[in-house]
Amino acid sequence: MDDLNVPGYRQPWFSHPMIKKEKLKHMKIILTLFIALTSGFLSTAQSTKDLFLTKSFSKESLENIYARTSGGSIEVSGASTGDTRLEVYVHANNVKNNLSLSKEDIQRRMREDYDLNISVSNNQLEAVAKQKSGNLDWKRSLNISFKFFVRSDVSTDLHTSGGSIHLSNLRGSQNFSTSGGSLDLEKLSGKIVGKTSGGSIRVANSDNDINLKTSGGSIKATNCKGNIKLLTSGGSLSFTNLSGNIESRTSGGSIHATNISGEFSTHTAGGVINLLDMKCSIDASTSGGSIDVESTSLGKYIKLSTSSGSIDLQIPDKQGLNLNLKASKIKVNTLNNFSGTKEDDFIKGTFNGGGVPVDVRTSGGRISVNFN
Repeated sequence: MDDLNVPGYRQPWFSHPMIKKEKLKHMKIILTLFIALTSGFLSTAQSTKDLFLTKSFSKESLENIYARTSGGSIEVSGASTGDTRLEVYVHANNVKNNLSLSKEDIQRRMREDYDLNISVSNNQLEAVAKQKSGNLDWKRSLNISFKFFVRSDVSTDLHTSGGSIHLSNLRGSQNFSTSGGSLDLEKLSGKIVGKTSGGSIRVANSDNDINLKTSGGSIKATNCKGNIKLLTSGGSLSFTNLSGNIESRTSGGSIHATNISGEFSTHTAGGVINLLDMKCSIDASTSGGSIDVESTSLGKYIKLSTSSGSIDLQIPDKQGLNLNLKASKIKVNTLNNFSGTKEDDFIKGTFNGGGVPVDVRTSGGRISVNFN
């Protein structure tokens, strides 16, 4: 008997066609989210079981690592003791294929489609993985990654076309590049030269000679010292606790720095600049943003410029300065011991008898100077 035909029967609210439709819609959303989360979990879990082979080099006196791979990441970790070891990880580039491939499938594809050469010669360990010529089917492509465990005084020459590079606890000369991944660097000392065409850069607790470049990512540097050069064409710059001769530049991002000592040069074509607790010489400019600087200990000079934003500068009191300020409007909290020209839009002269050059100018904004 159909309940809908019983006199006085009222259809339950949860069985109404619109309610059913909404419930079905929500169930579909939940199911979609579940599948996405499950796929992500499986993908992450899968990446930990892809060890293809391990090689140890206990009797070798290795000084250099040379590595090339077309699609995977490269990691080099240094230690004061222990044997040198190389781990090779392989998985399919396509996540769906990787879940369905067995170890036998991986081994067969490696034999048929790839050349993997691992050798030692003249104190150098070489690991090179590349596709065989003529085998360029992307559906069958594999991701081949290297992990090296070496003495900390080993130097490196590394390149990957599509993965990230991670270096830690190394001394010596490190030269590395990737066409599509990030750089993650920790506790390096020596000559460090690295670049990426499309990823971010993080460097921490490193020193000596650091030269890093990315064409499309941000750069973060923490607790580093020495000659430091950091360049990006399209990301932000973030620096904390740096000392030495520091040069940095971005073509399209903001710049934030805290606790910098030595000489600091930084420039952006389109972002704001925020510098706090600066104990250094400063040369900073932006073509399209404001500048905010807190100098707690002056270096040899301060040079700030922007084409269209305002500039706020805090500097120590009782410091001898040569002031050269130019803006649409200038505000200074005190100039009791000043000698020179003082106008609403132009100030030039000596403060407290003269000393450190302070050259600050903006084409379309104001300047505010506070002595603390």
